[in-house]
Amino acid sequence: MAQKAAKQQAARNTSVLNRTHLISLAINAFFILLRLVLFRASSTRATYLLYGILSLPAVVIEFWFERIGRPVIAANGELKKSGEDLEAKGLTDYMWDVLYWTWGCTITAAVFGNKAWYGWIVVPLYSTWLAWSTFGGMTEGMAGMAGKSSNAEGTNGTPSNRQKKMAKRSEQRYQYQ
Repeated sequence: MAQKAAKQQAARNTSVLNRTHLISLAINAFFILLRLVLFRASSTRATYLLYGILSLPAVVIEFWFERIGRPVIAANGELKKSGEDLEAKGLTDYMWDVLYWTWGCTITAAVFGNKAWYGWIVVPLYSTWLAWSTFGGMTEGMAGMAGKSSNAEGTNGTPSNRQKKMAKRSEQRYQYQ
C-alpha cells in the first residue's frame, strides 16, 4: 500500500486526460465534418483560419495538461511520478475554464457560423476581471497587515463603552496623592 495517494492521483490524472482528449477530438471532428458536409457553402478559408487561431489556446492547454499531469511509469511497472493535480485551484482551474469555453465556442461556431467566435472575447474579459479581483483582494489583505490606526476610536469617531471603561481604569490606577 505504499504510495497509495500517488497511485490514486496517477489513476485520476490518466482518466481525466484520456477523457479530455476524447472530448476534444469529438468536438473538433464535429466542427470539421459539419462545416465540410452540412454548411459547405459558408465554409471559407476565413472559417478555417478563425477555427485554427481560436482553437490554438485549447490545444496548447491540452498539451500542457498532458505534460504536467500524465503519470510516468518506470520500465519495471513502478510509478515514478504521479503528475500534478489537474483539479488544483488557481491557474489550473482557470486553464480548465478557458478550455471549456473554447470547446463551447467551437461547437457554437460549427452550428451558427463565424459570428459565434465573437463569444471568445469573454476569455480576455474574464482574465482581466480575475486578475483585477485577485489584485484587489491582495491589496485589501495587505491593508489589514498595517494594523489599526493610533487613535483606536470606534467607527463613528467616539470611543466605545469598553474603551471608556479602560480609560477610566487607567486614570484611577495612576492617581497620585
